[in-house]
Amino acid sequence: MRGNGITYDTGFVRGSTKATTPWNLDQVAQELRIIRDDLHCTAVRITGGDPERIEAAAGLAVALGLEVWFSPYPLELPADEMLTLFADCAGRAERLRARGGEVVFVTGAELILMNPGFLPGADLPERLASIFADRTAARGVLAEARTGVNRFLADAVALVRERFGGKITYASIYHLENVDWTLFDFVSADLYRSAAIDDRFAKGVRGLVRQGKPVAITEFGSATFRGAPDRGAQGLEIVENDPDTGAPLRLDGEYSRDEAGQATYVRELLEIFDAEGVDTAFVFAFALRDFPHRPDGDPRLDLDLASYGIVKVYEDRHGETYPGLPWEPKAAFAAVADFYRSA
Repeated sequence: MRGNGITYDTGFVRGSTKATTPWNLDQVAQELRIIRDDLHCTAVRITGGDPERIEAAAGLAVALGLEVWFSPYPLELPADEMLTLFADCAGRAERLRARGGEVVFVTGAELILMNPGFLPGADLPERLASIFADRTAARGVLAEARTGVNRFLADAVALVRERFGGKITYASIYHLENVDWTLFDFVSADLYRSAAIDDRFAKGVRGLVRQGKPVAITEFGSATFRGAPDRGAQGLEIVENDPDTGAPLRLDGEYSRDEAGQATYVRELLEIFDAEGVDTAFVFAFALRDFPHRPDGDPRLDLDLASYGIVKVYEDRHGETYPGLPWEPKAAFAAVADFYRSA
């Protein structure tokens, strides 16, 4: 692969709320250097809902020589507010590009599910229900939603290209959204292998690559509980969330830790992407800081078991491998580092 990447989250914003994830630029700088030097990444997808945070982290990454995929992630924003966000972020991304940075702009992610106005429903569960509860009725609903997504993306791309001179893409749910890829410089997909599609996963990746445009896997990975690799993108479904804020509260039962399973999954998918000619892939994710590792006490409160992060984040201590930083690498950290080192 040309780009060996990982996602670095700066804090999700849901609707009009503010990012609550702890934020320390000195720590961000240390972690991005670790991403470059120890994980051997050449690219980083910087996500989040706060433009200032994304720009600050992206600036540090550019200074380290990393290719930056500037990725505002609008959760539960209506179309007009998404366009305002993208316009703001496109200007910020262009400033970094003008300084000599290698920057790709990502015009959102999985909009059909993560944002209102495309599918019926006030939130993600209701939107999912609209396409899975009644398969016959869903055909018309889905067709209309796909048209809406493509109409919105055409407006978003036009707006972004007025302000940003680099390459542009969109992090899609590929088969669900049916994106018009003529708008973009990369075909990009958030792509997970589950047990249900294990036998045809590599063939599907091959089909993406055959379209001719460079392909980016903008998101893939596994949670850390036993059985998570079989669930693919549905690992977070074991989490009970606050109904008002969406913040994770606890797991819905007791699960056992399986860092080796997470590491094997990530390594196997990297091997497939490399073998099938993918241009760039981003492991999801370096850290999910809202899912802390709590090894003591109620096992249902150890949210790291549901985390796709390749480091386990602590609330009340520092790790041992990198003194002064509040996390410890998982087995998947070594798997990513070994693969990218040898790439």
